[in-house]
Amino acid sequence: MATVHNLIALAIAFTALVAVVSPATYKEGDQVTVYVNKVGPYFNPHETYHYYQLPVCRPEKIEHKSLTLGEVLDGDRMAHSLYDIKFRTDVPSKKVLCNVKYTQKELDILRSAIEDLYYFEFVLDDIPIRGFIGHLEEGGFLPHNHKIYLWAHLHFNIEYNKDHIIYANVTTKDQLPISLDGATTPMELVFTYSVKWMNTDLSYEDRGTRLRDNSFFPKNLEIHWLSIINSLVLVFLLIGFVVIIMTRVLKSDFARYNIEDEEDADDLDSDDNGWKIIRTDVFRFPPNKNLFCAILGVGSQFLALATGILLMAMAGMFNVHRHGAINAAAVVLYAFTSSISGYVASNMFKKMGGENWVWNINLTSALFALPFFLVWAVINSVAWAYGTTRALPASTVILLMALWVFIGYPLTVLGGIFGKNYAGSFAAPCRTKNIAREIPDVPWYRSAVAHCAIGGFLPFSAISVELYYIFATLWGREQYTLFGILFVVYGILLSVTACISIALTYFQLSAEDYRWWWRSIFSAGSTGVFVFLYALFYYYKRSNMSGLLQTLEFLGYTALTCYVFFLMLATVSFFASLKFVRYIYVNIKMD
Repeated sequence: MATVHNLIALAIAFTALVAVVSPATYKEGDQVTVYVNKVGPYFNPHETYHYYQLPVCRPEKIEHKSLTLGEVLDGDRMAHSLYDIKFRTDVPSKKVLCNVKYTQKELDILRSAIEDLYYFEFVLDDIPIRGFIGHLEEGGFLPHNHKIYLWAHLHFNIEYNKDHIIYANVTTKDQLPISLDGATTPMELVFTYSVKWMNTDLSYEDRGTRLRDNSFFPKNLEIHWLSIINSLVLVFLLIGFVVIIMTRVLKSDFARYNIEDEEDADDLDSDDNGWKIIRTDVFRFPPNKNLFCAILGVGSQFLALATGILLMAMAGMFNVHRHGAINAAAVVLYAFTSSISGYVASNMFKKMGGENWVWNINLTSALFALPFFLVWAVINSVAWAYGTTRALPASTVILLMALWVFIGYPLTVLGGIFGKNYAGSFAAPCRTKNIAREIPDVPWYRSAVAHCAIGGFLPFSAISVELYYIFATLWGREQYTLFGILFVVYGILLSVTACISIALTYFQLSAEDYRWWWRSIFSAGSTGVFVFLYALFYYYKRSNMSGLLQTLEFLGYTALTCYVFFLMLATVSFFASLKFVRYIYVNIKMD
């Protein structure tokens, strides 16, 4: 029991570490530590290696910085550098960092890194500083020009306000690089640096706005009004469409079905058609209700998780320039929200007359965790074989597994117990007959495939513009900070999903097809398929990523993300349809 309490305390501590950044204060002359972090190909942002894996200046004894969970998940492996920088103390001339004598093998490693456009990342006062290892000059056809240069001098520009560091970057301007073409070995190079401190009026609380101006990135994000307007128009149209159904069409249906005159009622029964005729089958529970309820449980959990992450981001609880903070928060919150999945799945399973609730809880717990583990295991193994920093160390793997075993799974069981015990009856407004009626044939545009295409495309179209910026942040070099707009788009996505689900369910019932349970799951859940197709388009047409590791990581984690889309939107779709179906059958007279 003590172990569980310790893990809970550890998880809370990790959450605090990724959510709260304590400002560091300095006095003039204080040492400012510069950490070297990682290097990697510019167009493969998730293929990163430790900086000291390159033949560069390094101390005799490498001292690593203690990392938070978020930094480890982000592939950070910070270590102390040789840069001697003092607060508010300029280094105007070239100060020698170290002398390196290169062998032919080491020069080949440097040439290969520069040809692959390797960039480096340093960290100064939690500010990422990025630059290129060298410069590749290539052009012409006959003769072909291919020259490789190494930057041996870095100039640090650091802005400060009183006793806080506000911004920092490195430049190579006005400094000639060293040519590596035709270099003979052994080759000795001298690495130097200089520092310029500049005062600024920008406060520490607002330094995030300055960090977004980092010129290392191709461009900054702007407010996506076109995306918002496009999505809002779609929402209003769909809501208006659903309101028309709820008012005019349903009003006509209710008037037709609720004939009070006995003679007219007899006539109606003889020629009954439409959604009223399937009233004795519409609440017939779906097949595979164990899996059905597990999907609803995990989907509810991810809805709570996504909402919580967005609210925390809007409250400024993350360092948005370090993606690992959000990753760590998502991992911890996933474990602590597992009770939601257990409660919803067990509650619905009990209402549907399920017996083996233990199997339902186990299925719910493994529905996402098992696919995630399998995908992660393959990617992490390849990353380990490549020797990249994306491969999680054994201690982190043990911690994450313990987090699920001792917190996530027990909370799922606990939520399942409460859900089972507090589950009432399903209370269907219509009695279900033992023998199901025959389902008539429908035209192709009312088929399940057509419903899935429509139900998936419309929610996707509501977020398609914003998806580019999200992909550019996750798989590129943009910095996404407009979480308020993202929250609005998230609300639009859920609203569109609910509206289209209600409309499609009405059309299905009007065609006298009572199998709406699983249809509502897949019709909106198919949005994940459209997102994955867009991801393939982005990878091949909008990005320059390449290589086995980067491709495997992109496809694997994108597939998991689309799976999460399926679970979340399927849950929204079903509960919206269920509420609608209850409404229409409560408001007609039954025999």
